[in-house]
Amino acid sequence: MKRPVRVALTLVVLAAAVGYIVYKVDLRKTLDILRSASVPWLIASAVLTLVTVPPMAWRWQQLLRVRGLRESVAWLTRTYFVSYAWGQILPTSVGGDASRIFETSRRHPGRITPITGSVLVERAVGGAVTLLLAGVGFLLAIGRYPIGAYLWPEGIFVVLTIAAGIVFFSRSVRRRLAFLLPFARRLRVETPARAVYDGVHGYRDHPGTLVLVAAVTVLLQLTRVVGIYASGRAVGIHLSLLPYIVLGPLLFLVMLVPFTVNGIGVREAFFVSFLGNLGVDPDAAFACGFLFFVMTVLLALPGVAVILWENIFDRRTSVPTPSG
Repeated sequence: MKRPVRVALTLVVLAAAVGYIVYKVDLRKTLDILRSASVPWLIASAVLTLVTVPPMAWRWQQLLRVRGLRESVAWLTRTYFVSYAWGQILPTSVGGDASRIFETSRRHPGRITPITGSVLVERAVGGAVTLLLAGVGFLLAIGRYPIGAYLWPEGIFVVLTIAAGIVFFSRSVRRRLAFLLPFARRLRVETPARAVYDGVHGYRDHPGTLVLVAAVTVLLQLTRVVGIYASGRAVGIHLSLLPYIVLGPLLFLVMLVPFTVNGIGVREAFFVSFLGNLGVDPDAAFACGFLFFVMTVLLALPGVAVILWENIFDRRTSVPTPSG
């Protein structure tokens, strides 16, 4: 897609989201809600958000290890925080993933294929687990909450996830993809396309690692969902945890798609729409969405500190090391 078209579509989505928010929300009332937010619940949300990063780094370490790449959890945790910092100015998680790939490939020259594959597989497993949790939440919410409309986006994500799994892991499909090579060469994307495909396909021979990563991801996703619940309680939303088990996974999926830079507008509109269907006041729903944004900024602060430290004092941790 050409850059002007992409920028125009981003602006259209952003304008639609902001227009919806302005229509539904009284910003003055929202500010009052935020000023009176419960500090203990805010602290709980912040802690639940931050504690997920080291286990995420360990999860990534396992994916790298089976492809012959050795890295410490400490360095991978540092790289995760840096990726969150870049994610504040680049399109959603896509920019952060690019940062992780770039930094790790500098430490392991010539290993761009398995590094790219590890990041993409991590995202794919996370997406699949997210869909599973959302499905469980929907089943538990049937007859209790009017959230049936959100089955459509989840259904679309399910179909896309299954299709992607077949394309990347099936050997028979791999042979049939040869017809795409002339198009890739014409578009001058053959090399990066091969790196992406081969990097992901290589995990076909490591099902045990994929199951382990999926199990850890379930715990991490649930922890993040409880963090969103804590943000809701901080602004006076007294729903049970159950609707957040549906909201959280769908929100994580929406945030994977680079609609706007860092999901600005789309994230808050999603909170207002989803929680509004459950009878939550739009101002409180918007405040909850804003606090979720604050938590993403909190995740970025250690990464900003690392970037400043390494650039000011020239103590870069991305010096090339043996790839193991």
